[in-house]
Amino acid sequence: MTKIAVIGVGRWGVHLLRNFLAYPQADVMAVVDPHPERLAAVKQQFNLTDKVLLTTQWSDLQKIPGLTAVAIATPATTHYALIKDALCQGYHVMAEKPLTLDPTECQELCQLAEQRQLVLMVDHTYLFHPAVEQGQTVVQAGKLGELRYGYATRTHLGPVRQDVDALWDLAIHDIAIFNNWLGQVPVSVQATGTVWLQGEGKEAGGRGQGSGGEILNQDSPGLADLVWVTLIYPDGFKAYIHLCWLNPDKQRRLAVVGSLGTLIFDEMSPSSQLTLLHGEFERQGNLFLPVNQSTEVLELKTGEPLQRVCDRFITSILQNTPPAISSGRVGTELVKILSALTTSLNQGGQPAFLK
Repeated sequence: MTKIAVIGVGRWGVHLLRNFLAYPQADVMAVVDPHPERLAAVKQQFNLTDKVLLTTQWSDLQKIPGLTAVAIATPATTHYALIKDALCQGYHVMAEKPLTLDPTECQELCQLAEQRQLVLMVDHTYLFHPAVEQGQTVVQAGKLGELRYGYATRTHLGPVRQDVDALWDLAIHDIAIFNNWLGQVPVSVQATGTVWLQGEGKEAGGRGQGSGGEILNQDSPGLADLVWVTLIYPDGFKAYIHLCWLNPDKQRRLAVVGSLGTLIFDEMSPSSQLTLLHGEFERQGNLFLPVNQSTEVLELKTGEPLQRVCDRFITSILQNTPPAISSGRVGTELVKILSALTTSLNQGGQPAFLK
């Protein structure tokens, strides 16, 4: 049995708490949140007994004998200090993405976890989605033929973050999926962005100057509401990502295009989240004629992705094995990519290279 505390019960932390309460090999010992009204809400929602400590103080966890793990779902700006303290106290850690906002801090935390032989896992939930798992199998089995390019769109109307921009809020999901499917990480990246809501000197939620917004660069800082991302991989494969949190056209769609077809992960589709569109060209003289066209809806396993995340975390602790799919090292690589994209974004789209 793993004795665990959940740190932060906001929008996502509530779902972590729900899953750990239902997990047979996890024993929730405490819930920590700086907002007393949230603690009262989860106590009522989950009918928590007095054995579960509800506290606004992180330091109160030291009073719990035998506590072995913490799940952290707090703002990204707080991650480094909380995770470092937790590891120093001997707790296994699962943290909401991103691991931190600084690659150097991420590397330090990974080294600390390894030195103390503790599990450090990042909640990259999409990597545990049945469609992503099946998609990786399809791509790496060569069913798309020669891979050509990829594209993704992640848009919605809010929530608008005030601690990070649309890049840091949204891009990590699609980057993680592309890396997972391709089995590689980018060598260079580019990003351009536009600010409407939270430019420097504007009140949060105010209108941008001009109907076109401000192109984000060092001379016009702010939190980008719209971001266009390009990822370039070692073999020349390019992936393009469209990110926006003020677009009512909610999309969660990612595709990889190959010479034999296109694999589409459409999270918003109720009946066909993962579809393989077969099709290629046959050359006849100077003409290119489409042939072998068909649509294949791929069957997926059932199960909530976050439940799988929690299962992997507890299993890794009990078996003393690192979670390869979503380890601290995987989380660090993604933060490196986001940091490089931020550099490109602030330089008006100049390429940024990853070491």
